[in-house]
Amino acid sequence: MSELLTRITLRPDQCGGRPCIRGMRIRVSDVLGMLAAGETTASILDHHPDLEPEDISACLAYAAREVDHAVILAA
Repeated sequence: MSELLTRITLRPDQCGGRPCIRGMRIRVSDVLGMLAAGETTASILDHHPDLEPEDISACLAYAAREVDHAVILAA
């Protein structure tokens, strides 16, 4: 999974510092939004020829890592 995550780049001067794919201006959130809307991997790749199948897997891996944080509630 760590190799996939190298495809995700964070640059303060690009897309407001939001995570992007391989330095392009395609945000991880855009790909996740397309998947959530029911787009298939094939459809996303057809509409974004610069993307590779591993980029979509990297977006999913990044999202999985980001939501895996413990929540501690104050008593």
